[in-house]
Amino acid sequence: MKDYDDMLIALRRITRAIDLHSKKIQKQSGLTTSQLLVIEAIEKLENPTPSSIAREILLSQGTVTNLIDRMEKNGLVQREKSATDKRSVHIVTTEHGMERYKEAPDLLQEEFLTEFRKLKSWEQHLILSSVERVATMMDAQDIDASPILTIGEIGTSSSVA
Repeated sequence: MKDYDDMLIALRRITRAIDLHSKKIQKQSGLTTSQLLVIEAIEKLENPTPSSIAREILLSQGTVTNLIDRMEKNGLVQREKSATDKRSVHIVTTEHGMERYKEAPDLLQEEFLTEFRKLKSWEQHLILSSVERVATMMDAQDIDASPILTIGEIGTSSSVA
């Protein structure tokens, strides 16, 4: 075994865990991780617009608009014109979307954060520093990413399903 094999195996395990959890969410709820996050944001925010949802889940507005388009076609959400500003559109979860949302398991990052928060502060800093170094070594330090553990393309114009 080469000196870097253990590192590559660990990275692959992380990627695989994210992939498997995303598939579990989709199988149980019929929602992708990104769709689940959109519905979470709608439920958290008051009369959210696509741009406020994008800010909440740290994805580009274009990505969120594409998600909302697909979700609306699938009857998960709907657009409603604002009563106070006719130029503004609010997004609401449909009954079908809410049923799907309630069937979804917790997001992987929630499980990760539970365990991460159990660590001592120095351990958290050590892990963060190490993972940031790995991202730099993979030339990934400038990639636009949100703190959402999901599979698929990362970037400002990705078409996350």
